[in-house]
Amino acid sequence: MLAVADRNLSRGGDGSSRMTNNINYNKNSDSSVSISRMDVIIPFSPDVPCDNNGQRMWWAFLASSMVTFFGGLFIILLWRTLKYLWTVCCHCSIKTKEAQKVNSGQADGPLKSQDEKDDAPASEVGWMTSVKDWAGVMISAQTLTGRVLVVLVFALSIGALGIYFIDSSDPIESCQNFYKDFTLQIDMAFNVFFLLYFGLRFIAANDKLWFWLEVNSVVDFFTVPPVFVSVYLNRSWLGLRFLRALRLIQFSEILQFLNILKTSNSIKLVNLCSIFISTWLTAAGFIHLVENSGDPWENFQNSQPLSYWECVYLLMVTMSTVGYGDVCAKTTLGRLFMVFFILGGLAMFASYVPEIIELIGNRKKYGGSYSAVNGRKHIVVCGHITLESVSNFLKDFLHKDRDDVNVEIVFLHNISPNLELEALFKRHFTQVEFYQGSVLNPHDLARVKIESADACLILANKYCADPDAEDASNIMRVISIKNYHPKIRIITQMLQYHNKAHLLNIPSWNWKEGDDAICLAELKAGFIAQSCLAQGLSTMLANLFSMRSYIKIEEDTWQKYYLEGVANEMYTEYLSSAFVGLSFPTVCELCYVKLKLLLIAIEYKSEQRESSILINPGNHVKMQEGTLGFFIASDAKEVKRAYFYCKACHDDITDPKRIKKCGCKRLEDEHPSTLSPKKKQRNGGMRNSPNCSPKVMRHDPLLIPGNEQIENMDVNVKRYDSTGMFHWCPSKEIEKVILTRSEASMTVLSGHVVVCIFGDVTSALVGLRNLVMPLRASNFHYHELKHIVFVGSLDYLRREWETLHNFPKVSILPGTPLSRADLRAVNINLCDMCVILSANQNNIDDASLQDKECILASLNIKSMQFDDSIGVLQANSQGFTPPGMDRSSPDNSPVHGLVRQASVTTGSNIPIITELVNDSNVQFLDQDDDDDPDTELYLTQPFACGTAFAISVLDSLMSATYFNDNILTLIRTLVTGGATPELEALLAEENALRGGYSTPQTLANRDRCRVAQLALYDGPFADLGDGGCYGDLFCKALKTYNMLCFGIYRLRDAHLSAPSQCTKRYVITNPPYEFELVPTDLIFCLMQFDHNAGQSRTSLSHSSHSSHSSSKKSSSVHSIPTTNRPNRSSKTRENRDKHNATRMNRMSQEKKWFTDEPENAYPRNIQIKPMSTHMANQVNQYKSTSSLIPPIREVEDEC
Repeated sequence: MLAVADRNLSRGGDGSSRMTNNINYNKNSDSSVSISRMDVIIPFSPDVPCDNNGQRMWWAFLASSMVTFFGGLFIILLWRTLKYLWTVCCHCSIKTKEAQKVNSGQADGPLKSQDEKDDAPASEVGWMTSVKDWAGVMISAQTLTGRVLVVLVFALSIGALGIYFIDSSDPIESCQNFYKDFTLQIDMAFNVFFLLYFGLRFIAANDKLWFWLEVNSVVDFFTVPPVFVSVYLNRSWLGLRFLRALRLIQFSEILQFLNILKTSNSIKLVNLCSIFISTWLTAAGFIHLVENSGDPWENFQNSQPLSYWECVYLLMVTMSTVGYGDVCAKTTLGRLFMVFFILGGLAMFASYVPEIIELIGNRKKYGGSYSAVNGRKHIVVCGHITLESVSNFLKDFLHKDRDDVNVEIVFLHNISPNLELEALFKRHFTQVEFYQGSVLNPHDLARVKIESADACLILANKYCADPDAEDASNIMRVISIKNYHPKIRIITQMLQYHNKAHLLNIPSWNWKEGDDAICLAELKAGFIAQSCLAQGLSTMLANLFSMRSYIKIEEDTWQKYYLEGVANEMYTEYLSSAFVGLSFPTVCELCYVKLKLLLIAIEYKSEQRESSILINPGNHVKMQEGTLGFFIASDAKEVKRAYFYCKACHDDITDPKRIKKCGCKRLEDEHPSTLSPKKKQRNGGMRNSPNCSPKVMRHDPLLIPGNEQIENMDVNVKRYDSTGMFHWCPSKEIEKVILTRSEASMTVLSGHVVVCIFGDVTSALVGLRNLVMPLRASNFHYHELKHIVFVGSLDYLRREWETLHNFPKVSILPGTPLSRADLRAVNINLCDMCVILSANQNNIDDASLQDKECILASLNIKSMQFDDSIGVLQANSQGFTPPGMDRSSPDNSPVHGLVRQASVTTGSNIPIITELVNDSNVQFLDQDDDDDPDTELYLTQPFACGTAFAISVLDSLMSATYFNDNILTLIRTLVTGGATPELEALLAEENALRGGYSTPQTLANRDRCRVAQLALYDGPFADLGDGGCYGDLFCKALKTYNMLCFGIYRLRDAHLSAPSQCTKRYVITNPPYEFELVPTDLIFCLMQFDHNAGQSRTSLSHSSHSSHSSSKKSSSVHSIPTTNRPNRSSKTRENRDKHNATRMNRMSQEKKWFTDEPENAYPRNIQIKPMSTHMANQVNQYKSTSSLIPPIREVEDEC
């Protein structure tokens, strides 16, 4: 009988009470029921029909689980035993029947009977198999239904565990009404679902016994049946419901089903964490059960009230061996469990926790995902990510002159950055993010949001030992990115020109949509080639597309004027409608004089709306609406003046800074900004593409070939390549162009280009074709081509010869550039330019030794001494008087001021350009300068003078191309001599230029302006050379000759009042209008193509004083000695010419010479007769000219 004491505990006014203390049970000897004494923790409620005897019913819940488990196990074992016995019996019976039938001679009968028996259960086995397969599909993650079911079961298991956590705050056993207890109803629903899922798993299991002993099955045995018992008894026992925590072990599998976990480290980490946590929570549940219930043999009197989370705390301090003692187990079962758990838990804690910490610590620090910011674009930069490459890129990309760079830069690389690179990223953390990964992995591309990126830039390792392997890696990066997102714009660096052809094999590669390949070898060779035509031009062009801040110097030194020019960059901007209808020279003059802007080129749209870039096109081109102009200016804001200019509002303004946006005309709201990162569609073709040239033919009748000239065209002779952009000749064997040292010594070589190349059989090819092509551009007449002599290893040059055998006027002297005998044999003192290149990629630790061959060769040449008599002889044969001037041209001809080669007696006066790999090695080229080793390359004297070139200056083209891809088109047009996408496609197919017949269409491509250097010492501009203003020279050259001046090549010590013997010059880019000129200045200008110059060879029989025959004589710029004007008298010159002619006649018997005729373009041994002054002047017609290239067209061939 249960003694109820309402006075012991009262809970509210609802009539329910809970008795939590000891309740004494009276033992009635007369009663037939003996009730044991024990502590009862059963809440009493009159609404719940609890057992009035107060007995615990935990055994009923436990018994349901045990009966289910052992009963099922017994049935499975019994079934296996019976099946085994049946199989054995049937096997024995079959053997007995077979033996009997064999003995009776009926061998065929039993076989048939056996087959029938085998076929009989076939349908039954098939049905069972189909059901098993269906169940297996339902519980597997191979189908969407299976994945949903697996995830749902796991989620419901976690939900059931959550209900356990809630119920753990109640007593272990309590009376519950199923119809009124909401949590019990939810738990019941969950367990019904678990029961159905258990049935599916049982059907799908191949081995029922192992399935019955699985962890998940044991969890179901001890959690599902007690719920049904609770409904039947209206009681709730917390019991073993904590076993649901073991379901957490499957957490990693669930995440793999959902494609959340993909890497081995992440799977391993989740596995370790889930096993550790599930074991921890399960053990805490057992301690909670036994400590709150007590020991059964102690009548449950030694229990202690512990919450579940206190048990969790107890297990953690136990596993960690800390054991504070504030909470401990008091029951025998609890202590016994702790003995065994501390062994396994300690082992698990000691092994799992360090491994978990190691995995977390080894997680990629930069392994997250990029989160795009609304209203802000981002680009992805990958490839060769180092401190040097990143710092150079960021310095130019984030330059303050770019005005409004609202672009975030995301770097992706598979190696984590070092401390220096990490510090660089932190300094630019507002605009730069780094993620560790590879663009070859689609998962990493998704992390950096490549599909929403504005562009992807791929940097190349310029200093690698194997350029082809580096290019192959970058091409694979392009393929991977384009395969992931074909529409993404890609700008990649390539090291070798011939590898650009592989990009054309990528279907989604489209240069019209902004994809660009910046070939470093092509551009490097092009820049150096332009220096052969106009020394110092490589420095000027490199500074124009690089972002440099203005450095103000107060002292009157050469650095002051050089740095003022360095601050200029190249920008694009749409021209105002006020310029529509005006000719290009008119707009160019207006921009320079009034807007203080230098316009050098425009984007011209033909009638078919085909776009092309025209560089200084001349009077025949009129400005169109929305014409895009290419400007040289110091700031992006200055270029806006060309767009804002209004004749009505700004015509009387003298201060260009006051030219702002006015309200008298309607401006477009959506205006493509100069520096906006907006992706622009590339132009349909360059200016010099064949299909665009006829559209802009000049209307000057003097420039159109007459009928006589067209009739005289030899259509059967191929003198140009198929595109008409380059001079061409039939392929020659290398043996025909090889000179021995004695042959070269006897050859009259002057005004030529000497290329000193270091390389051997194993060296990577530098691509000499890219160096020769600009020197063989078709906008030079044949007699103006400079002869090119290669000095180097014959084995290396044989490998390059396949790409050079179609170019005229090329010779090879096998030897070494370090041999003075070889250098003297090629008359290096009379060359227009000496180029020093190295193909050796030295894998050495000391970076200063990477350029050792080039530096030694440069110093070797500079220390050489030459006999002045040879220079006088050659000078007379070239017919220049006075030194540095060409006086034989008409006074009104702009060619009159082109610079001539002066005699050289010391190697320091030989024009040299040296290629460097390491920028810091520039300090070794000039021993008399005071450059600091830490000085940036563009601030050093050799670079400012145009005598050194490093490939690192091309890094700025990446960011320049991203902001405006027209800039790259303009640069390539300037330096490559006219390379077009059509030509690149042709070279990709044949790897050689193809000859073509001269047609009006191909000849029209010759009409491209070129860069020349004009001397102010004499000629039509001599009056401005002594104290005149640069702006006056600019306007006069533009109006009179359509020549566009854009820079000065000045003697280094020209600012000094005292005369100086130094012949070094430096570059001044885009001087201001009022800049004062000196007589020794050389002017960089864009000169129009001279059609009549090609007729010079028809005048060979005329007098040597014919102005027509001598109007072509122009040569590359060199250091010109400073002379006084009185020395330029004609009398002095005539006396010197006669004296030189006499000396030449004495020495000419031993000389050989080259003819400039195409059919005689190879060196031949020709005995030269004594040469008169008249003959010497005729020979001068074959002197090579000095100039460069940009675009316009030509319509006549040379006779």
